Amino acid sequence: MRTPASVKSHPYHPILVTLPIGLWIFSLYSDLAAHFHWGGDVWRQVAFYTMAGGIITALIAAVPGFIDLLSINQPKLKRIGIFHMIINLVVVGLYVINLLLRRGGLTEEPTPIILSGIGVVLFGISGWLGGELVHRYRVSVDEPGQEGDQIRPA
Repeated sequence: MRTPASVKSHPYHPILVTLPIGLWIFSLYSDLAAHFHWGGDVWRQVAFYTMAGGIITALIAAVPGFIDLLSINQPKLKRIGIFHMIINLVVVGLYVINLLLRRGGLTEEPTPIILSGIGVVLFGISGWLGGELVHRYRVSVDEPGQEGDQIRPA
């Protein structure tokens, strides 16, 4: 099922989601590095800025993801897509709260690290659902023979 949010048959959403995933995982690593004194206090700053970058890039990735969701016609797949979206919005909300706690000076508390851990688990679940949509149900996969495809000789 081809998605309208693509360029030259390459969907934007799966490309863009790698940014917040990587940033948020590195943010958690940075938190752990600061918590266990594996380096200087700079790790707290790295965690803060990678978390902020993850929020921004997640919201950017959400736009083509929402366009993909709107293009799904099958009710079962639409439900999976909506659940995927809801989990992602909860994760973004969790990270926004986490960022605000850090701005308020709670970097020494374990709460921000716990919130980051919960966020990683939740976007892991959401990623599983997104993977189901793409790999099992072929959402946003440009199959050969779809309208507009042309096979060119090698």
